[in-house]
Amino acid sequence: MMHGPLPDREITVQIPASDGPLAGIERGLALLNRVIVVFASLALIAACVVLSYSVIGRALFKAANYWQDEAAVFLLVGATFMTTAYVQENRGHVSIEAFVGLLSPMVNRIRLWLIDVASFLFCAFFAWKSWTLTQEAWEDGQVSNSMWSPPLDIPYGLMACGMTLLCVQMLLQIIVPLVGIRR
Repeated sequence: MMHGPLPDREITVQIPASDGPLAGIERGLALLNRVIVVFASLALIAACVVLSYSVIGRALFKAANYWQDEAAVFLLVGATFMTTAYVQENRGHVSIEAFVGLLSPMVNRIRLWLIDVASFLFCAFFAWKSWTLTQEAWEDGQVSNSMWSPPLDIPYGLMACGMTLLCVQMLLQIIVPLVGIRR
């Protein structure tokens, strides 16, 4: 189920005016999200290629695969976290909509806004902890425990960037209804 109103409900979506500062931020974030989705798609394809190479190399040539699994995980972590803002922009995150059909459009708007605020608070905490984890990994020179030993600040940094973008997207979705400009 999608986080948002049912298609048979008349709910006006609020967005900033087409020339205001919020609109510029929204357009910029939407463009950035689309660019990130392209790169995330390439990362998913690369992860598939790396894992396929790993399986074929191990099965046919008995080749060691000490780096392939970890490289695929790094690619998947990056693709997953970096695209969270895009998914939120489209209200594509999983939610429970047991009450949507029972509530009036106004109450549904309030419910969505409260959920956005609670989600923003959680994601802001998660982003903050991700940045501290990234900083610790960078300063301490932390690497994974594998033979390949890639630096851990790479996946932690991708996680932190993705959660920060998600927070910006959620903050926009919280502020826009307060401004009260309708589409």
